Formats: sequence, structure tokens, C-alpha cells
Amino acid sequence: MKIYESGEDYLEMILMLQKEKGYARSIDVAAALGVTKPSVSVAMKKLRENGYILMDGDNLLFLTPMGEAIADRMYLRHTVLTQMLKGLGVSEEVARQDACKIEHDLSDETFEAIRRHLASQEGKN
Repeated sequence: MKIYESGEDYLEMILMLQKEKGYARSIDVAAALGVTKPSVSVAMKKLRENGYILMDGDNLLFLTPMGEAIADRMYLRHTVLTQMLKGLGVSEEVARQDACKIEHDLSDETFEAIRRHLASQEGKN
């Protein structure tokens, strides 16, 4: 099943909220992404129907193994790309915004090359 960029963003945000707060709710996702609650409701319904998330009786969101794999992949890309851009002198905020745009379209080959390059630079410092 093909997941779209917005779906990847939602899954990544659920993961980030869980890391930060220990839980994630639709209202938290809406606030963090700056989108409307109805937009999040529609997205969560689609993600649930496609097996990426679960929602309990308290409206807490949980990633399924399939959703977690995508969220982990996007979070890693976001983190590495933010680090790279900051290393180039880009401000924290702009680096995070740009990383979010780049993370979806970057090939695996290029991403792995960036990771190797950053790892080799860390060894020199």
C-alpha cells in the first residue's frame, strides 16, 4: 500500500509526540502540525483503515508495526537531514522545516550517502 507524504508526516508526528509526551492524541497532532482537527480526523481514519495506527477508547493513538516502521524511517531522515543542514550553517528552525520537505523525496541512495558523510565527519571532530 502506497502511503502519501501527508500520511508519513502524521505517522512521524505521532512518533514524535509519543517520544516527547509518552502519548499522542489527534488534538496534539493537529496542534503540532498546524492543521485543523477535522483534517486530522479524516487522516487518522484513513491511517486506521489501512492498518498504520490504532486508537483506544481514550482517543490515544498507537502506531502498528507497519506504521511504526514508516514513522521511524521518516524520523531518522528528518533528524539526519536537520543535522546536515545545521552543519552547513542553516538555523535550527529553517533546518527542521527544510528537512521535513526533503525527507519525503530523497532517494535511499542519497540519504545513505549523507549518513555516511556525517558519520565520517563526526570521526574527524
